[in-house]
Amino acid sequence: MNSAIAILADTPPQLLPARQLMAFTLASHILLVPFGVALPAITLLMHYRGLRKGDAVALLLARRWSAVMAVQFAIGIVTGTVLSFEFGLLWPGLMGRWGDVFGIGFGVEAWAFFLEAILIAIYLYGWRRLAPWTHFWLALPLPLTALLGAFGIIAANSWMNTPRGFSLDAAGNPVDIDIRRAIFTPMFGPEYWHFVAGVVLTAGYVVAGVYAVGWLRGRRDHYHRLGFTVPFTVAAILTPVQFVLGDSIARSVFHEQPVKFAATEMVWKSGTHVPEIMFGRLHADGTVTGGIRIPQLDSILAGFSPNTEVRGLSSVPASDRPTATQATIAHWAFDIMVTIGSLLVLLALWYGWCWLRRRDLPRSPWFFRCAAVAGAACLLAVECGWITTEVARQPWIVYENMRVSEAVTDTAAGPLWTMLAVVIVVYVLIFGTFLGVLLKMRTRWRAADERQGAAETAGTPETDAPYGPRRAIAVADRARDGGADRAPDHGSARGDGGER
Repeated sequence: MNSAIAILADTPPQLLPARQLMAFTLASHILLVPFGVALPAITLLMHYRGLRKGDAVALLLARRWSAVMAVQFAIGIVTGTVLSFEFGLLWPGLMGRWGDVFGIGFGVEAWAFFLEAILIAIYLYGWRRLAPWTHFWLALPLPLTALLGAFGIIAANSWMNTPRGFSLDAAGNPVDIDIRRAIFTPMFGPEYWHFVAGVVLTAGYVVAGVYAVGWLRGRRDHYHRLGFTVPFTVAAILTPVQFVLGDSIARSVFHEQPVKFAATEMVWKSGTHVPEIMFGRLHADGTVTGGIRIPQLDSILAGFSPNTEVRGLSSVPASDRPTATQATIAHWAFDIMVTIGSLLVLLALWYGWCWLRRRDLPRSPWFFRCAAVAGAACLLAVECGWITTEVARQPWIVYENMRVSEAVTDTAAGPLWTMLAVVIVVYVLIFGTFLGVLLKMRTRWRAADERQGAAETAGTPETDAPYGPRRAIAVADRARDGGADRAPDHGSARGDGGER
């Protein structure tokens, strides 16, 4: 306890508000990341299905999802830009000394962001204006630019966890920089693929959850079935894959950042036959209270043997490791993430079993209740993943090379606390507006569906499809109603579907 107080007393007063400001903006922005990275791919998958099968409902879903994607991207620009400024304003020591080494990641992310904005604009503009397959192929690079942006950010973060690609001169400044080694660090691969799988399945569960709620409310038409099945299938396939990737990244942390691993698992003394502790609390004297102990499991998970030695927190000085409180926070975040992942694996297996047996969705309402909350659980898991990554690395901002206190700005604490309050208010307004826009879009779409009751009975909630299939539907409707000789459909004559 006394050592923790001494460490806190030795830190500059502006460190706490700077960290709180960075934590809040990052935690807010990361809620949008799964949709920025994965929603384009899920949208284009639905788009492809609509074109391949001539399914007007699939095209309608793709167009609506593309509108949500555009609104989310606009909000992401704001929150992402704030984070970019904060790196330079709050942590000048980091960027001033190390920017030449790992800054290439931010450059890659900026270019990917720029290209993604162009492609989203083309995709939105292309509805009803481009030939169907031309529209699709022009949008196909969109998910790749999103993955490129993730590449840049994860490259920067993985370098902070396992810094490589430089030497230090007599003054401690980096020289002889090797950009390739700085990007492809030992933690880059495990972090990147774990992140990508995580955001894709998160976006899939969130989107599917919207239609699961509709299913529970009795809306069991083709529109809701398709809106649920496609994103949920993507998420269900990736869930067990993500579980394996999570195990892989934990083992990489064990080898590359043993003290961070000890904080995540609340291991105080180095040794073998180390038990796995679920939840619980670590105290400053190394004791752990509460939680569930599973004998030898931590050593087995780390090295596939109970004889695997796990390095403890006490193996390094108190100033070089997380405090007991920080270790407890990281441990709880990690356990919550693993618990959510385990439950999602069971949900995916439930879905897969029913699909393989009957080629149909599960019939239990409890399945759809679980599916409805799976998206929110995934967002919580994403937050927990970043808490684990950042908090367990303390006190280092560049692992074993620069402390957070050495990188912080010289700005007084008072203005930083004021800025945090301003940012909280602004972000509440931004996210409130975002949710309001989404609800308004939902209301408008539902009203449009209700106006097309006859078409909904036939399996399509509205005939105002983006292009292509609408013509066939319109012709069929006129033939059925005996209106073939009536005035022509002007939208079809224009060949663009007729914007309403």
